Amino acid sequence: MSRRCEITGVGPMVGHNVSHSNIKTKRRFLPALKVVSLQSDLLGQTFRLRITNAALRTVDFRGGLDAVLTKASDDDLSLRARKIKRQIKAKLASQAAA
Repeated sequence: MSRRCEITGVGPMVGHNVSHSNIKTKRRFLPALKVVSLQSDLLGQTFRLRITNAALRTVDFRGGLDAVLTKASDDDLSLRARKIKRQIKAKLASQAAA
């Protein structure tokens, strides 16, 4: 399992440890990932996603998983998140047709 957020696509970044004598050594900044169960209101299901703490705050701010996934670009989403997004869009389309 990769260290990448399934909603925002944030992954490890590279930087330097800088000592007191200004010697720079390479290091990795890993994202703060959590496995979270999120409820989809339209689908009536819960999904377990591995997302960053910042993405979790975004889900709370925007009003749920459905709102975040419908506005997110497909480039940032993981394969599982894209599949959930397709299901949500299909459900919205069926509701609009009915």
